[in-house]
Amino acid sequence: MSAYVIGLDYGTDSVRAVLLDTESGKELASSVYEYPRWKKRLFCDASANRFRQHPLDHIEGLEETIKGVVAKSKVSGTDIKGICIDTTGSSPVPVSEDGTPLALQEEFKENPNAMMVLWKDHTAIEEANEINELAESWGGENFTKYEGGIYSSEWFWAKIAHIIREDDNVKNSAYTWMEHCDLMTYHIIENQDLESFKRSRCAAGHKAMWHESWGGLPSEDFLNRLDPYLGELRGRLYTETYTSDEVAGNLSKEWADKLGLTTECVVAVGTFDAHSGAVGAKIDEHTLVRVMGTSTCDIIVSSKEVIADKTVRGICGQVDGSVIPGFIGLEAGQSAFGDLLAWFKDVLSWPVDNLVLNSEVLSSEQKENLKSEIEKDFIKKLSEQAEEIPLEESIPIALDWINGRRTPDANQELKSAISNLSLGTRAPHIFKALVNAICFGSKEIVDRFEQEGVKINSVIGIGGVARKSPFIMQTLANVLKKPIKVAKSDEAPALGAAIYASVAAGIFPDVIEASKTLGSDFEAEYNPEDAKISKYEDLMKAYKDLSSFVDNKTGRKSLND
Repeated sequence: MSAYVIGLDYGTDSVRAVLLDTESGKELASSVYEYPRWKKRLFCDASANRFRQHPLDHIEGLEETIKGVVAKSKVSGTDIKGICIDTTGSSPVPVSEDGTPLALQEEFKENPNAMMVLWKDHTAIEEANEINELAESWGGENFTKYEGGIYSSEWFWAKIAHIIREDDNVKNSAYTWMEHCDLMTYHIIENQDLESFKRSRCAAGHKAMWHESWGGLPSEDFLNRLDPYLGELRGRLYTETYTSDEVAGNLSKEWADKLGLTTECVVAVGTFDAHSGAVGAKIDEHTLVRVMGTSTCDIIVSSKEVIADKTVRGICGQVDGSVIPGFIGLEAGQSAFGDLLAWFKDVLSWPVDNLVLNSEVLSSEQKENLKSEIEKDFIKKLSEQAEEIPLEESIPIALDWINGRRTPDANQELKSAISNLSLGTRAPHIFKALVNAICFGSKEIVDRFEQEGVKINSVIGIGGVARKSPFIMQTLANVLKKPIKVAKSDEAPALGAAIYASVAAGIFPDVIEASKTLGSDFEAEYNPEDAKISKYEDLMKAYKDLSSFVDNKTGRKSLND
């Protein structure tokens, strides 16, 4: 009998669903829903690094996309056996005692502090610094050691501490907090009970300092020293966590009726998009998977025998089972990748947006046509001209820290910088410098893994940047001095989520076997160009010199110092 599964992937700007035939591995349908409130930038303030999203964007998107793939595929709802949800993270949400997001209550429907705190929200820098200082000084277990030794403002406890200090109403009204991947999973299952609900191992281990060696979350004593609210909250969270090949529950009757499915459909434990994407790209030992979009997440798995008791410094955590059960999943990444290039595009677009497109000379139709033409060719033309600039020519040096530094050695207080500008510098020169910068930042991550004994033989790129920009991918291969394969699927995270769902539904025995059938093929491979490697090494040295100068100006030392 035919069996199908659905993977649901919540990204920064949209949610997409894919429906897979588990026998052939064929993707039968996909559907994408852009968040309407987020698109208007409601509840956000970029100047304050505040990025929030309304849960209704996600709830509406879930219904729209799943109904969409069922309708497109014409598959019977009775044959859809499993669903798994992946999301960005850490993206915590304050909820009431029954698990309802506060933002769905009338009192909080316009309050940014009651919304989901998106992964790239950096309002909690001060709180992250407090966590790091306490972890080093309090005399007990250093709860950051499996998080790379530095806790980030992008993560669970720092964000909650910031919100509750800023907003007493949210603090007093929130019974507990849930990661986005847990919230969406909980929202659609039957028999809802927060106390017994299976929380994501991936989310807890990488962002909330959960580790089995100290019995789960950081101790109440440690959290009380940060803020008594956090110590109290610990008792309303969880002790155990679960990998995403396990069943969180069955689809509720309400949601089965809405979606045209049945209550026999299982819902797997939730996870994060990058870890799911790595599974969708058929990750294996010694292969680094780079999820390349607005930011990057870098995922690698290692056997327990290799990692043993070693803690890898300056990354985003090492967690047993966060990618493939039975293996240690290690995460790193850059806070801005595509975002850096998008920022430059916005800067260059200012005269067009404010002078040309606001002109009264052009008709509305002419303006729309012009805008469409510019959008289509903007990055393409920049890439073509940047690629033609010889490496021997004077090229600016830039840093990729436009949104702070995630790894190695998290520091969200850092800013980007550009040096070596001259009167001969043109837009393609700066664009080339920015592409170099995101690739040099990638090299720092690879170097840190290898310095810490995590071997990397090859790299897999997934996501929009990997598929759409040969210029960036070839530059990355030259900088990393490693071959890079590009996954064919546009939807690798959703594919990975579907793989987890297939195992939770009992269709495949484990994640590795499921990925062999359902994982993405590869559409391109980039190999290092020997003639260019030495020049990129020189440029990388200049990048290191500039980064050291800017890093030291923040007053915080990295773990390398």
